[in-house]
Amino acid sequence: MNIASFDSVAAILVIPIGSAALLAVLPGYRLTARLNVVASLATFLSALSLFVIERPPPGPYVLVDDLNIVFIVLNTFVGFTTSIFSASYIAHELETGRLTPVYLRFYHAMYQTMMFGMNLAFVSNNIGLMWVAVEIATLTTVLMVGIYRTHAALEAAWKYFILGSVGIAFALFGTILVYMAARPVMGEGQDGMVWTLLIQHAANFDPALLNVAFIFLLLGYGTKVGLAPLHAWLPDAHAEGPTPISAVLSGLLLNVALYALLRFKILLAANPAAIAPGPLMVTMGLISLLFAAFMLYRRRDIKRLFAYSSIEHMGIIVFAFGMGGPLANFAGLLHMVMHSLTKSAIFYAVGHISQIKGTQRISRIRGLTATHPALGWGLVTGVVAIAGLPPLGIFMSEFLVVSSTFARQPLLAIVLVFGLLLAFGALTLRLTSVAFGEPRGSTKSAEASYVPMFAHLSLVLIAGLYLPAPLVTWFQHVARLLG
Repeated sequence: MNIASFDSVAAILVIPIGSAALLAVLPGYRLTARLNVVASLATFLSALSLFVIERPPPGPYVLVDDLNIVFIVLNTFVGFTTSIFSASYIAHELETGRLTPVYLRFYHAMYQTMMFGMNLAFVSNNIGLMWVAVEIATLTTVLMVGIYRTHAALEAAWKYFILGSVGIAFALFGTILVYMAARPVMGEGQDGMVWTLLIQHAANFDPALLNVAFIFLLLGYGTKVGLAPLHAWLPDAHAEGPTPISAVLSGLLLNVALYALLRFKILLAANPAAIAPGPLMVTMGLISLLFAAFMLYRRRDIKRLFAYSSIEHMGIIVFAFGMGGPLANFAGLLHMVMHSLTKSAIFYAVGHISQIKGTQRISRIRGLTATHPALGWGLVTGVVAIAGLPPLGIFMSEFLVVSSTFARQPLLAIVLVFGLLLAFGALTLRLTSVAFGEPRGSTKSAEASYVPMFAHLSLVLIAGLYLPAPLVTWFQHVARLLG
């Protein structure tokens, strides 16, 4: 194995977990907040280095390929920008007494532990280890959702824990069934858990076991993706936890479960006698899109509003990957990246807005573009992007999803477009009341860094106007791998 490649892979795991141990004992907010940013930056740079060095060959535990490097780089980048946003956001929570110094140490330690869990899930070549990594990431976010220790926060954390545990139990049972399907062909031992070996022999596995396994995996990891009707934990977790965690949940953690689901979709597709995973994913994706689009009209809390928007967009992404084919898979990858960047930027804006106004109630927030122009117009740009309007990147990805569906399944495309228009109407309705009109609520100035928010929105705008040829070629290659 190339030493540089080994060091880079090790760094994206060792830096977060080592920083978590250090952050758990260091006193002082400023020091720990800065260390959290530095550790996140170092992890991101280590992930970027995988582009320029020779990748390590697959081992029994570690895999770096064209598929997971998309997720790794996106994960570490959003983790880095969220750590910058978190520094100013959590400082305000400390000043107002919502968090104590002890809880701040816990928060920063859990943040890096969460990043470790997500990165481990992405680089795992062992499907059992991947399951463990997803569980680590889930448990750390459960603890962070309940960090305010209010009745509502603890209730949200418990709901997340219980429903997440049910989901991860289904995923574990599905993983065991995959191993049972592989054992007659590959023998006992860890070879039956190594994904690169499984994919080589998948055509010879018992299709009946694979079919049942994928049902459990779809339900299990689908719970973590936030697909309806398995979504009940997500709105509460977004609304009651610290806003940086809302950004991470929408922008990153949902992608971790999606990645695991895609790995098993590829495995199932390699067995010609197994059921096609596409129709199941298309069905759950459409249900999630339509359900979330209707629910957007009923939201009165601004963080819950964008939590349901995340359910909507994960539905679109799962729908695209379920449709399959080079164009739909390309659109799904692009939409996943654009959604992560846009939704995290929206939560950066919402976090500062809720601190300034002292509320998350939409009815108590008015005229942001007049009282806080940077925040107001940042939120307007984010909502315009997430609603799928040109020239921003989500318009391009949604256009590709719709056009590829029209070419193959026109009736499904009609349902898809109906859901998109329904969600667009709800977001537009809420945006006009929050951003414009007679100002309402506090007009105090915000001491915050808007760099992460505008950095994300700039990338989304650039992607809507121009995608570099190497990026397009890379995504096309990954789309072909997904089948």
